[in-house]
Amino acid sequence: MRDALVAAAFRLFLERGYEATTIDDIVALAGVGRRSFFRYFPSKEDVVFPDHERALAEMTEFLEASADADDPVSKACGAARLVLNMYAENPTFSVQRYRLTKQVPGLRAYELSVVWRYERALAEYLGARFAGRPDGKLRADVIAAAVVAAHNNGLRSWLRSGGEGDAFAAVDHALEYVRRGWNAEGAAAAGEPAEAEDDVVVVITRRRTPMWRVVREIESSLEGERSPS
Repeated sequence: MRDALVAAAFRLFLERGYEATTIDDIVALAGVGRRSFFRYFPSKEDVVFPDHERALAEMTEFLEASADADDPVSKACGAARLVLNMYAENPTFSVQRYRLTKQVPGLRAYELSVVWRYERALAEYLGARFAGRPDGKLRADVIAAAVVAAHNNGLRSWLRSGGEGDAFAAVDHALEYVRRGWNAEGAAAAGEPAEAEDDVVVVITRRRTPMWRVVREIESSLEGERSPS
């Protein structure tokens, strides 16, 4: 019955438009009563996003099971990736919802409130992992926001293509920027700047130059790089 209500709702949304479709219209097409509708969905907005509660529960369960993970940032990325299953399992429906949401400001606002709940779940998990570290809560909030932004960037790129291609590849590509930028057990998690790539020093000298002089030239070059400007 739940699936029948969703199918009926989207058929009417596509035919008449979201605003012109009422709950009575939906239940009439689905062949059920209003009471049955409200048994599954608190409002008309909820029928547009029928699986977010399930996805949020799965994410929370995954994070709770990852409380002792060595790399919490990667686990947060993995949790965000779980949400993608909801979209990838039915590309046609996901693309229809994406296009509908873009057209209806009220649905866009509703979607943002759902996204905020995902972000808060990630921030709470990361906050517990970074507790006691300098700016632990700030770091958790920033990383959680970055994970959600990266996930949504890859997801929307896939949705804009009409659901063509590999949704997971697009999201993984975006999430990799978060993983690289916030190496959980490395410099960023410790409150230190990330290490730069090793520099290469090239010294040009004569073949018969004594080794001690070559070493001194290398040391002089490195000391010059370290000196403040």
